[in-house]
Amino acid sequence: MKLPADFALTETPDGAKAVLSGEWTATDAGDAAARLAAAARATPLQAVDLTGVGRMDTAGAYAVLRALGQSADEDRIEARPETRRLLELVRNAAAQKPQKRREPRGFYELMIRIGRGVFDLGAEIFETMVFVGHLLVVIMRTIANPSRIRWAACTSLAERAGLDAIPIVTLTAFFIGAVVGLLGANMLRQFGAEVFAVELIGIAVMREFNILITAILLAGRSASSFAAEIGSMKMSQEIDAMKVMGVDPFEALVFPRFAALLAIIPLLTFVATLAGLLGGLMVTWSVLGLGPSFFLQRILDNVGATHFWIGLSKAPVMAAVVAGIGCRQGMEVGGDVESLGRRVTSAVVQAIFAIILIDAAFALLYMEMDI
Repeated sequence: MKLPADFALTETPDGAKAVLSGEWTATDAGDAAARLAAAARATPLQAVDLTGVGRMDTAGAYAVLRALGQSADEDRIEARPETRRLLELVRNAAAQKPQKRREPRGFYELMIRIGRGVFDLGAEIFETMVFVGHLLVVIMRTIANPSRIRWAACTSLAERAGLDAIPIVTLTAFFIGAVVGLLGANMLRQFGAEVFAVELIGIAVMREFNILITAILLAGRSASSFAAEIGSMKMSQEIDAMKVMGVDPFEALVFPRFAALLAIIPLLTFVATLAGLLGGLMVTWSVLGLGPSFFLQRILDNVGATHFWIGLSKAPVMAAVVAGIGCRQGMEVGGDVESLGRRVTSAVVQAIFAIILIDAAFALLYMEMDI
């Protein structure tokens, strides 16, 4: 039977002695510690007997030490070995004073930040290489055995990530083409060469803006979606359950998203090309008075399909980058919502940065090839 914490004062030849009894815990101490402190102030205690204490936790030990004050010297306490060790532990912990953490400043802090940034960059590159290697293994395994492809997942993801993006891609590309046409017409009018706005629109839209706008919109829609979906599964331990059941998460989650974007981005690029040319056509028709037949004829004669194929050649790389970054950030999500939000943000930012960097690299490559 549990007894509440209590004490009694007895007289000894050396002076007053406090005999504690009952359960000295956080839930059973009650006001015994306060009464003991009042008794210790009224009558100096020469000894404290804790052998009759049933259970004592750190809260009870701290309450006893605070109540006894100077009377809590180790040589004045009679207690069992385990109680004595607990009191010693609490006494040492209470004697520790919190120290303020000194924040590094100036040049030292700058070096720390640079060092951490370099270390994090190296870890990020290493983890990326691991992810790419695992994905390549899954791709090779799937090519060797096509029956492993989850066609239902690929089709559903292609519809959500690709076909559902057609309206926003079309609208954005239309306005981009219109803006390019308007700027070109206003600039070239100073030289009496308004007609060359058609070539400007054709080259800009077919070579750069079609794939660039498509990839950036997919980075905002699909990369964030992939990171959020896989990250939420990581938080709820569904991915761990897949591994326990012998299912490779890369084969079940990453590859279908990779394949869906790879298959659908050429269609989106083609739609963006048509929408951009239509926007430029509407501007040249309304501002310069150049009819649709004249516009299309100059596109065929002076621009040609080469620029379109150059733009389309970037599509598989952009799709791989967007899908890979989104899935990788999702796989790196921890167990909290903050980690999920941080990884989703990183997926969008890294995907857009990679798209612009890859587009610049392609531009330099084709310029060196004189295409």
